[in-house]
Formats: sequence, C-alpha cells, structure tokens
Amino acid sequence: MTPDSDEALHAKVNAADPGAVWALGGPDGVLAGSGNDPYGIDPSGDGSCGDGPCGDGSSGNGPSGDGPGADVVRDVGALAPVVAVWPVLGSLVARGELSLHTPIEAHGPTAHQLLTRGAGEGVPALTRLVEQLCGGPLGDCATELIWRPLGMTRTGHDLDGTLRAPLADLGRFLAHLLSPADHPVPRAWTAESLRIRTGELTPARGLLWHPGPYGVWSYGEGPALWISPRLSRWAVLLPAGPGPAPASLRTAFREAVFASTAAQAGAVVRS
Repeated sequence: MTPDSDEALHAKVNAADPGAVWALGGPDGVLAGSGNDPYGIDPSGDGSCGDGPCGDGSSGNGPSGDGPGADVVRDVGALAPVVAVWPVLGSLVARGELSLHTPIEAHGPTAHQLLTRGAGEGVPALTRLVEQLCGGPLGDCATELIWRPLGMTRTGHDLDGTLRAPLADLGRFLAHLLSPADHPVPRAWTAESLRIRTGELTPARGLLWHPGPYGVWSYGEGPALWISPRLSRWAVLLPAGPGPAPASLRTAFREAVFASTAAQAGAVVRS
C-alpha cells in the first residue's frame, strides 16, 4: 500500500473502532499496520515477553509494549480454531498420525467433515481429537508443533484458558502460510485447506477457512484474519472489545487491503 492509502485505512479503522489494531503484509512480513509500532520490531530479536509471562495479558517491555502496538497481548480466543487446531491437524496429517477421511470414532464423522462444518459444530470435537492424539492440552501441542517454531513466543493461554496473542505473532503466522517454507505448517495442508471443500453446499467452506472476493480466505467475526495466496497478501484486524467487529468495518477493511492489490495483479496479467 502507498503511504496515502495506509493513512486512509488507519483513519477508516480508527473512526469505526478507535481501539482496534490491524496489520497487513506478505510472505516476508508486515507491510503496514496500526499502533505505536506497527511493524512489531523487537531489537532483541527473541520476541520475549519482557517482565511478564507469555499469555498473561501483560504488554511486556518491548518497544510497543506501552501502547496499542503490535506487541500488546490481546484476547484472540475466537481465532483458536485456525491458529491452534487447524495448523496442528495439518502437522498431524503430514506426520501420518491422522487421516482426514477416517471416522474419528465408530460410526462418527471424519475430521474432514468436522473441518467443513461451522466452528460451533466441528471445533470442540476437533479439539478433543487433537488432545487425544497429542496426549495433552491443545495449547501445549500448538506451542511445541507450531507457535515456538514460528517464533510466536507470546502466544498462549491465560489462567482462564483464553488464547491470547499479540498482533505481531499473528502476522508471523500468516506470513509463514504464504512463504515457501514447508514447516511447521505444511504447504500442502495450506493449499488443500484454501479451496472449496463443500461441493455445491452452502455456505461454501474450505477446511475451517471461508472463501471471499479476490481469492481471499478469512476466519473470524471479532478478531479476524484474511489471507490470499494468489495475491501474496495477508491481513489481521483485532477490535478493541469483545464481540464481533461491525460487518461494515470488516468489509471496508478487506476491500481496502485486497481490492487494489487484485486490480494491480489483473493489470499485470492483461499487459
């Protein structure tokens, strides 16, 4: 995005939700964002939690820890299905420990069927499946298999069991999904997940992810993630408070981030 469009997006989000934070980027990291330190730069390079333990809601002593920047830990529990359950399942499939099309119990649904259902229907059963296969809590498994390898050291569950993460960690996660790296989230898993897996049924879904305009896939109505392998672009929007962000804000944010990129890509193809 250009500085002008970056400023316009900041103004649009701030007008709708003054406390919201956002970021957008590509496979190499952040391109633009909000807050005191939109790029989440940690001079120590270790992504440490500073004076507080990871996941406790403290802001730590990083460069943006004292304001609404990329390193402030926020409640992202609504994103647990795609930040924890989904990547761990991909890792288990790649290791041969799970088959998507085998019933997870006698006469029960398959993991594939659960992944294409609504979050309220499928995610609890998928969480139990992950914990059974890993032999421990979902958070421990996600930390070992996904978050720690990606440097998401401030992502974790608090004492109440709520998933918390800073904007910077979510950016690391999405950038990885667009990168050529095949570990810890296998590229084949991402590719298989970001395509329609529900046939002619509606609403159309991938594996937990939802399709949208411009080849963009999304998840979440409160904290929300968008990713487009075709455009090599990702985006995150974290509202200030609990509950869904206004649908109008989510739509305007998506359009501002992806529409111009899609138009530019189309112009290149036509030239």
